[in-house]
Parts: sequence; structure tokens; C-alpha cells
Amino acid sequence: MNYKSFIKQHRQEWKQLEELLEVLHKKKASPASIEAFQRLYQKAAQHLSFSQTYFPGDEVTIYLNNLVSKAHNTLYQDRVSNIGQLKQFFGTTFIKIFVEQWKFVLAAMLLFVLGGAAAFLAVSQDVMNVYSVLPESMAQNFDPESLGQSDGAVNSSIMSAEIMTNNIRVAFLAFAGGITFGLLTVYVLIFNGIIIGGIAAMYMHAGKSYEFWAYIVPHGVIELTAIFIAGGAGLLTGYKLFVPGNRSRAVQLKEQALRSVILLIGTLPMFIIAGLIEGFITPAAISLEAKYAVAFVTLIGLALYIGFGQYRRLQRT
Repeated sequence: MNYKSFIKQHRQEWKQLEELLEVLHKKKASPASIEAFQRLYQKAAQHLSFSQTYFPGDEVTIYLNNLVSKAHNTLYQDRVSNIGQLKQFFGTTFIKIFVEQWKFVLAAMLLFVLGGAAAFLAVSQDVMNVYSVLPESMAQNFDPESLGQSDGAVNSSIMSAEIMTNNIRVAFLAFAGGITFGLLTVYVLIFNGIIIGGIAAMYMHAGKSYEFWAYIVPHGVIELTAIFIAGGAGLLTGYKLFVPGNRSRAVQLKEQALRSVILLIGTLPMFIIAGLIEGFITPAAISLEAKYAVAFVTLIGLALYIGFGQYRRLQRT
């Protein structure tokens, strides 16, 4: 694409973004105009990356740099405390990116399942294989006979904070692994699947599968979904680095960074909810059936959140 064609093709979108900036500064923006602003801002940022690569120093690059800077300040500084903006992000923006990139989220889930299935088969054949599948220190920490004995006897607030921190760390590793062409992301997903699969098989040998899953699924539904989304964000970045198309890898990385970050940020409330469940409900002295009921409620809640968000988004388009 030459210089004149580039300007002619995208000039109207830049003008629309300028007009929306004026609307937002007057605090008269509707939800539809906010969504349009975010979409045009993302496009302008992509155009800026392209222009910096192929037309450095030209007037259009200077113009786009100023336009994107103004849009960035409006989006992330002037309205950062606006509750409506948060509702827009979690109710529409995050759902939109999630639906568009569902294939990468599914791929992340399949990698996790692959690791879990392999470990489960290995340990189910011989329980001693757990010491080959899992780190020895981890394998020794699990005793099927002691499951449930400490219910109600742990410091739930401390436990919840520690769990949230660990889960967010795993998700961030899966996300950041995209910069390694997705290789670290693949490793993190498979390794964490191996841990769950190996432990599950060990409890199966002890005849404690029903009890084991009762302590996993209440928080696991939301927790694993969040990890899969973060892993999908990492795989998305890695894929674009592997297959940059007709653009440089640097340009692809800039363009996909925002989408991947949106996916990662969108998982944070999920980790908070999962951490609270794992810290307060999972170890609580309640029946196993009640724990399974919590898992069912979280599954329905998650499905309603995504489904309703997608429905609202389609209604506005």
C-alpha cells in the first residue's frame, strides 16, 4: 500500500475518531459511541504502527501519533474512574475479544487436557508413577486419607490471598509466554494439566475420586476458565509472531498486545472469585454435595455472564 492509498483508505475513520473525542470530552457519550470510540482507537493504533514502519517522519505519522495520544489519554486517564467505563469493559469489550479469539482459548484448554490425560493414564496404570509425573516434594504432600480432615480449621483469609496470588502468577506466565512464540505458554498449560491429572489418578487409586473432585470443581470452574483465557491470550501473541503475514513481527506484536492485555485483565475478577471460593468454601465443613452445588452455580453464572454479554453486544451492532 502506498502513501496516498493509505491516507485515502483510512482518512474517514480518523475523522470519526476525532469527532468522538469531542463528544467524550463533553461527557455526552452513549454506550454505543464509547464502543465505537474503542474500536476506532484500536484501528488508529494499528495504523500508527503501520505508518511508523513504512512512512517514518511523514506528516501522516505525526498526525496519527497525536491522534492516538489524545485517544489514549481520553480512554485511560480522563475516564479511568468512571464506573460506566468499567461496565463497558467487562460487559462488552472483554466479551467481544473473548468471542473473537475463542479458538485460542479452546486451544489452551486442549493443551491443559492433553497434559492432564497423559498424567492420569500414567498414574492410573501404576500409582508409583506419580513420583515420575510430579515433582517429588509435591507428590509427597498429598495424602488421600487426610482429605477433608482439616475442614474449617484453616485461616481462610490468608489461604484465599495466597491462592489468588498463585493463580494470577500462573495466568501471567501463560500470558507472557506468548512473547516466546507461545512456547512458554504451551509448557505452562501442559504442566499444570499434568499436575491435576496426576493427583486425580492418585486419589482414584485410593477410592477418593468423588471426594477429590468435590474439593476441586467449586473453584476450578472459574479458575481454569480464567487460566485458559490467559493462556489463549499468550497463544494469540505467539501465533502472530510465528505467522506475521505481510507485516513485520514487531508490528504484529504491537497490534495484538492490546487484545491480549484485554483478555488478561478480564480474568482478574474471575481469579478473585475463585480465590474466595477456594479459601472460604472449599475447606468449609459442608457436605460434598454442597460443594458440587457451588460448582454448578459458578458454571451457570459463568455461562450467563458470557452469553448475556454477547447478546448485549450483538444488540448494539
